[in-house]
Amino acid sequence: MRLFHIAKIISPMLSVIAICTSPHTAAQAYPTRPIRFIVPFPPGGGTDIYARIMAPKLSEALRQQVVVDNRSGAGGALGAELAARAPTDGYTIWIGQTSNLTIGPSMRAKNSYDPIKDFAPVSLLSKAPQVMVVNADSPLNALKDLVALAKSSPPGKLTYATAGVGGNSHVNGELFNQMAGVNITHVPYKGASPAMIDLRGGRVTYMGTSLASASQFIKEGKIRGIATTGAQRSRLLPDVPTVAEQGFPGFESISWLGILTPAGVPRSIIDRLNKETVAILRTPDVQKMVFAEGGDITPSTPEEFAELLRKELPLWARVIKRAGIAAE
Repeated sequence: MRLFHIAKIISPMLSVIAICTSPHTAAQAYPTRPIRFIVPFPPGGGTDIYARIMAPKLSEALRQQVVVDNRSGAGGALGAELAARAPTDGYTIWIGQTSNLTIGPSMRAKNSYDPIKDFAPVSLLSKAPQVMVVNADSPLNALKDLVALAKSSPPGKLTYATAGVGGNSHVNGELFNQMAGVNITHVPYKGASPAMIDLRGGRVTYMGTSLASASQFIKEGKIRGIATTGAQRSRLLPDVPTVAEQGFPGFESISWLGILTPAGVPRSIIDRLNKETVAILRTPDVQKMVFAEGGDITPSTPEEFAELLRKELPLWARVIKRAGIAAE
């Protein structure tokens, strides 16, 4: 009888303990320890800069330290794989972008992660178009000039430079080749700086690059922008028309990046991270820093970010397959 009474007392207590330690309650208390913020590229690059803009702001908002962890390798795939395999408790977040979420997976025969199934989007951070630039002494002033020259030249004679195989500028160039019906040869460099040197030296026809890399050279008259790749003109280069404006309706190619977690993180934690991220992106000092990198602030819902992934994966898969691009 005594054991029966003890059981009656303990049973409700166990129920209370179970409720208090449930995933929902744990999510309500989140975060209670530091958060790891994986950056899949080396320190000092564009992705790393965005992470280091966000990390201290998130630390302040969440009242827990957000620690940047650079895990570069395989074009951003190594860091993405680590994030995909991380615990689903909300204490690992990472910054993903076009290259390792939509382009890279389409270039590899086998992937160590699924961009859709293995991650839970939190919010986009920014978007930025690329720009097609020529030497200041080039006779090319618009895309019609480039297309006319390409069609009157032997196949492959004209070239375009980029910072490497499989980057945004590379697939942008192949998309343009396909839409314009031309064959301009890709010349990959080990970074934007050596590519820019050869462009300014007249050794390549044009270069595809980021606005941050090109805008100052354009303003100084050292190179000339002939097209930007977004749906609208860039606020940094308002006098440079888009590709779509110049006879290629529907052409749109942007670089974007955002924050994600491993799939399976409780929705309440995703919502908390989204709320704080969006609020941070709306502060004037963060907007000023992002604008300086050539990006446009684009906070989003998790669903909007997921929809972007679903839209871009098949687009770049088609372009990459048709162009025969493979990971090096």
